[in-house]
Amino acid sequence: MSSIKILWVDDEIETLKPQLFFLNKKGYDVESVSNGYDALEIIKNDDQIDIIFLDESMPGLTGLETLSKIKEIRPIVPVVMITKNEAENIMEEAIGSQIDDYLIKPVNPNQILLSLKKIIDNHRLVREKTTSEYQQEFRDIIMKIGSGLKYQEWVDTYLQLIKWELKLDHSDISEMADILSMQKNQANAEFSKFISKNYYDWHNSEDNKPVLSHELMSKYVFPKIKDDTPTIMILLDNLRFDQWKVFEPFILKYFIKESEDAFFSILPTTTQYSRNAIFSGLTPFDINRLYPDWWINDFEEGGKNNHEEDLLKEQVKRKFRKDVKVQYAKILNTKSAKQVLDNASNILNYDLTVLVYNFIDMLSHARTEMDVLKALASDEKAYRSLTVSWFKNSPLYQTLEYLSTKNVKVIITTDHGTIRVKNPSKVIGDKDTTTNLRYKMGKNIQFNQKEVFLIDKPEKVGLPRPNVSTRYIFAKEDTYFLYPNNYNYYNRLYNDTFQHGGISMEEIICPVITLKPR
Repeated sequence: MSSIKILWVDDEIETLKPQLFFLNKKGYDVESVSNGYDALEIIKNDDQIDIIFLDESMPGLTGLETLSKIKEIRPIVPVVMITKNEAENIMEEAIGSQIDDYLIKPVNPNQILLSLKKIIDNHRLVREKTTSEYQQEFRDIIMKIGSGLKYQEWVDTYLQLIKWELKLDHSDISEMADILSMQKNQANAEFSKFISKNYYDWHNSEDNKPVLSHELMSKYVFPKIKDDTPTIMILLDNLRFDQWKVFEPFILKYFIKESEDAFFSILPTTTQYSRNAIFSGLTPFDINRLYPDWWINDFEEGGKNNHEEDLLKEQVKRKFRKDVKVQYAKILNTKSAKQVLDNASNILNYDLTVLVYNFIDMLSHARTEMDVLKALASDEKAYRSLTVSWFKNSPLYQTLEYLSTKNVKVIITTDHGTIRVKNPSKVIGDKDTTTNLRYKMGKNIQFNQKEVFLIDKPEKVGLPRPNVSTRYIFAKEDTYFLYPNNYNYYNRLYNDTFQHGGISMEEIICPVITLKPR
């Protein structure tokens, strides 16, 4: 306790001797001054000050003026404002200037002690409580993971792990974060087995299965379309469930969450396959069969998602007997995002508006290629922080704020997630084998059978089969595929990058959030 140093600033400091004596007896080191000028001199020259008690009403430099200058010198030092004045505007101004607590004179010793405990000991208490709670749930999660979970139980377990990831983010407990990371790796190992065991059955049954990509709109979007309520579907490419969870508090300032559901992205968990499936309401196999001009195989030249709007409108025609007015926009940069914001009122003229935002996907790719972004988003915690910083300052957030003032339904979802890859696995393929790091499609692929999920009958799981001997392999957990040529170079390039296309909870279990304005 003796290491905690308090600076008390009050023009009536002589009247506070009982409080100062009390703090000294409790082991706190207290320095006192009678004006803001002296306080600022001490703060400039003493970086050991842990907390400041600041009188609001002082002659010369007022408490609020002193507070402003304190924040310029030491922006993170906690400040407790002490005031005789309970006027609302004074408190609002002080709180807006980032005080950590305030007390009304006359202050008694117990109030002071409670404020100190709340501010100084808060971090320690949060750490201790979080560690204790996680230790209690640790065994429960382990038992769940090994108990043969069904698909909804896997969703619940994944969300439980995310809850602890976010809690540990805030409490900054590195040793617990390491344990959670190992537990998540174990969960992904079991989840990969679960997918490998059930994936064929899901494509050949209507029962006991999750909603898959091509069923997303029929299940969650189309039932919301009503004559008097425009429906807006916002698809954030590459949005993981944990990223949704850090966006959520900002969105819920303006919206009420009607439901939070999950669908399972089809394999491969890539934009070409999953997003075309979402907008068409068909598997890639059926898109290729019914609209051959709109499907381009991996090894063929050309854009793989150039017909999303066409596929969407075809799906709407199949699902509705009446005319449904639909618009679609793909937002690839800030300029187009601002155009959507500027024309947001136009959204109200349509029964269904679909907006696709590619920023998170671009961030993921840019992180692979740019050292500065790799440093900024060095791990999952930093990656979440970077994406939420984008969201809070994006035209998308402003568009949502505008929509919250209208009678609309908003559905936020994604096409797939992404995982940080750590374990390289060698594969060999011919020139037509796909280049994706998390899955390969080709005729002559050699691979480590323990590290992949093999699909040798693609049509049975809704995948195109360009050649009679075409097979697909999918990387499990945090594995990624490399060719033997220049192996070490590409290993250094791609290790610890965020990739998608394979099997992991992060890639497959995707959020579907239904919102209505407050």
